[in-house]
Amino acid sequence: MSLKGKAAAIGIGELKPLKEPGNATALGLMGKVAAEAIADAGLEKNDIDGFLVGMPFSDPGMIYPASAAEVFGLRPRMLNVVDIGGASPAGMIWRAAAAIDAGMCNAVLCVVADLNRAGDQRVPTVSVQREFEAPYGNIGANCGYAMIAHRHMFEFGTKAEQMAKVAVDQRANALNNPLATFNDKPLTISDVLSSRMIVDPLHLFEIVSPVSGGAAVIVASADVAKRAKHPPVWILGAGEYANHATITYAPSIVESPIKPAAEAAFKMAGLAPKDMDFVCPYDCYTITVIVTLEDAGFCKKGQGGKFVEEHDLTWKGDFPCNTHGGQLSFGQPGLAGGMSHVTEAIRQLMGRGGKRQVKDAHLGYVNGNGGIMSEQVSLVLERRS
Repeated sequence: MSLKGKAAAIGIGELKPLKEPGNATALGLMGKVAAEAIADAGLEKNDIDGFLVGMPFSDPGMIYPASAAEVFGLRPRMLNVVDIGGASPAGMIWRAAAAIDAGMCNAVLCVVADLNRAGDQRVPTVSVQREFEAPYGNIGANCGYAMIAHRHMFEFGTKAEQMAKVAVDQRANALNNPLATFNDKPLTISDVLSSRMIVDPLHLFEIVSPVSGGAAVIVASADVAKRAKHPPVWILGAGEYANHATITYAPSIVESPIKPAAEAAFKMAGLAPKDMDFVCPYDCYTITVIVTLEDAGFCKKGQGGKFVEEHDLTWKGDFPCNTHGGQLSFGQPGLAGGMSHVTEAIRQLMGRGGKRQVKDAHLGYVNGNGGIMSEQVSLVLERRS
């Protein structure tokens, strides 16, 4: 099956992340960005006949697609929940394209939103991690990604300064993004390495900051895309893969499921990593970016640290990476953090990047990451000349 050129992203909506959500609800935030994305696409609510929604971490089991559609006044012919962790937003995009290609619908609203309040957490009813890992000290994502970073440093000689540079360059991008949570002052490598150690070797500025927010994308058929307000961004390739849920059962903690997902996306697109004008890899931690660049084929395995050290990852550099600031500086509003990589890629390809616009951007790579380097979704997107 190929989705190459079968559907395009034509509209986006994104809220500025909130540190204090007040009385906001996840459903309320979804409604705001849904309306924004539909208007941005130049469509009416009645034009939307497909609906994909992400499950908020803060409110598991409470957002069902039919219930949300009812509140929004939608009458979808295709609707579903996409629940693969942080990879859900990228996963929505190819699922929407597949539904359009199958003739199920013509315009799909993909929407996510989440809240960050003290005490909010999502605990699966059945969890190997909860039963066999947490009691022995491997608690939460910080520990898992710290293990990945330690092993990467041990096997390949990756340096703390190289990981820190990811945060520094992405903060430079965030300074040009009015929606970013951290857009008031630049970072230095010294700032990162002198920030509080959270889980060795990861410092405070190498870890995402939880916030509240929402984002949405409209994916449409070629016929609908013709009347969009902005240049359509075509889905050229997609790949998805997972080989573990908990890190204990990962075949390797330095080689991720990104590799087969990215290979599938590039094969479908008929392109290679070297063809991309910019990248938007999921960045819950600095080490996540380094592993992604390796496994997606932008550099050899073990060379990710050296690669980010030798390249300028800012919007005006030779390898633009997470031009919105990444979640490290944009903030992580639950699944909407992962959607920020998708919306930024679409924004860049539409030529709407503002002060951070990548010159002559026509091809972009996006990766969504769920769990502790578990579920992976890769996308290749294009703006045609």
